[in-house]
Amino acid sequence: MARRKSDEKRRRILEAAVRVFARKGYHGAKVAEVARRAGVADGTIYLYFRNKEDILVSLFDEVMAEHVTRARAQVPRAVGAAAKLRVIAEHHLRLFSGNEDLAVVFQVELRQSTRFLERFTASWLQDYFALLGEVLAEGQRRGEIRPELNRKLATKALFGILDEMVTSWTLGRKDYDVGTLAEPVVDLFLRGAHVPARTAKASPALHAVASARGGR
Repeated sequence: MARRKSDEKRRRILEAAVRVFARKGYHGAKVAEVARRAGVADGTIYLYFRNKEDILVSLFDEVMAEHVTRARAQVPRAVGAAAKLRVIAEHHLRLFSGNEDLAVVFQVELRQSTRFLERFTASWLQDYFALLGEVLAEGQRRGEIRPELNRKLATKALFGILDEMVTSWTLGRKDYDVGTLAEPVVDLFLRGAHVPARTAKASPALHAVASARGGR
């Protein structure tokens, strides 16, 4: 029972921190404000976290660890590389679409510190890239993805697209469901914007046939 109460209080502190950091900005926020929002005494914060930086680090690590864990659990249920990538993409987009304050902290506040970015790139992002790399490697083995594809480059490219979608949504009007962009993002990633050569060459002939039949 004591452990459950302790875990609950820690969770409340982290949730309060998201709210305060999003409203005040990480650098402008005070630990006392987080404590007030969480409904605990100022000193209670230090029973769980060393300082304000430790709160942000813990928040980031726990949220992203849960994201990767859930994605890993659901990816095997999907069939084919495209479906698996859509699962990951939707997880990524909906992780933030359901919590605007969390999106602001991750996409805006966190980006203001190079030190934070370096730390997180060396930790959870490696696990995330590893998951994407595994899906791409399986797709290559199954003949669904080009065998010569540079997986390291591809994982960063897909993450970059998803990250920009969330940033755009966070800084914009938020009057749309960013989670619905998972399918078109994966489609763009896998198929690109280029018309395959055979299709491009066939187009004039197909157009001529259609015109002869009264098509437009």
